[in-house]
Amino acid sequence: MDVFIQIVASGLTLGAMYAVATVGLSLVYGSLNMLNMAHGAILTLGGYLCYAGIQHLGLHPALALAGAAALCAVVGLLIYLGAALPLLRAEGFETNIFIATIGIGSILENLMLKGFGPYPIPQPLAVPGHVVLGNVHVPLQNLFILGVAVVLMAAVAFVLERTRTGRAIRATSMNREAAQLMGVRVGRVYAQVLAVSGALAAVSGVMISSIATLSPVMGGDPMLKAFIVCVVAGLGNVYGAVVAAIVLGLLEAATQYILGVRWSFATLLLIVILVLIWRPYGLFGRTQVVRL
Repeated sequence: MDVFIQIVASGLTLGAMYAVATVGLSLVYGSLNMLNMAHGAILTLGGYLCYAGIQHLGLHPALALAGAAALCAVVGLLIYLGAALPLLRAEGFETNIFIATIGIGSILENLMLKGFGPYPIPQPLAVPGHVVLGNVHVPLQNLFILGVAVVLMAAVAFVLERTRTGRAIRATSMNREAAQLMGVRVGRVYAQVLAVSGALAAVSGVMISSIATLSPVMGGDPMLKAFIVCVVAGLGNVYGAVVAAIVLGLLEAATQYILGVRWSFATLLLIVILVLIWRPYGLFGRTQVVRL
């Protein structure tokens, strides 16, 4: 039972972090058909901005977290205005924006390397203490991460289901041309989605760095795992991404305990291969009919 509690606690923490990182990617792909390769760099930037707010500006951790999310939302908006919007008017948008965001991510990483240095630093946002379940000491930091993720996922679900903005996002995701004919301003939807994605990436970066360390290249691994979750769930499926993130987090924690840490990533890749063979459009995705 103690082993089970430890696996569940670790798995839910991993799943919560993956879910917050993945929802932003899934929203952007579902609305713009765009793979944002700068997502990992924005995630890292959020961690550093929170660190700078606490250490250098003396802000309360909650205020520093909110400020990091707001600034990364602005970065997401700038990516739309500076890269996505001009490329939307040209042919081959998916390929061009893929390459462009790789460059943007590289620029952000080098700016962080120049500003904060190459060495790992601890994230000062931390919740001390633990709770005891059986004989297992579960850190309050893990519960904090899980709680933040639940609140954010509930907020995203509320916006998508209950607000005019959410209905516009869902309509654009389903059919861009039909949404335009119904009066939806898709340009505004794209800007909103990229801003929300940037904010979610920032929060994910703060959560990840709070149990690890900050470094300029720390976003690579979370972004890769977020892509894995997107593929397993089905690209663009937001709710499926949350479920897949939690399940894969639990599976990764179990694999690390049973087989060792080095086998966890290989297991995730094996799952991706099996999903692509069995359901190329993802577990929660839908087949698309292409007329030639």
